[in-house]
Amino acid sequence: MEGEATYRGTVYPWHCDHIGHMNVMWYVGKFDEANWNMFARLGVTPTYLRESGCAMAAVQQTISYKHELLAGDIVEVRSRLVDFRDKSLRILHEMRNAETGEVAATCEISAVHIDRAARKSVPFAPAIRYAAMHHLVPSVSATV
Repeated sequence: MEGEATYRGTVYPWHCDHIGHMNVMWYVGKFDEANWNMFARLGVTPTYLRESGCAMAAVQQTISYKHELLAGDIVEVRSRLVDFRDKSLRILHEMRNAETGEVAATCEISAVHIDRAARKSVPFAPAIRYAAMHHLVPSVSATV
């Protein structure tokens, strides 16, 4: 998968479970960090969220585990914005072992833009819609 690099990090020993590979909670965390990097590229920055009273809420996340990661492995996540709508978006992430190039996992997440006070979905600002069009790479689902 092509896409933009949205996360780079290392698997530390405390990320590993009783079988010796990175535990699922850390995959979710690394994909979450990739989400925030992708959001920022669209203009959904911490400043925007504070000033607008809006937030992003995950409504669906599907992770497919392909190859284990071990302590010491270097991880890279590449991401693509695959769907953008008035009030929601969908991002496809691919996590690889940066040394071997093997795909460790994929994650597809759908998120909704919400008004924090009203707790309801609201349209993205025009500037965010404009930025999103430059990042949009329509694709099939990662879960095939």
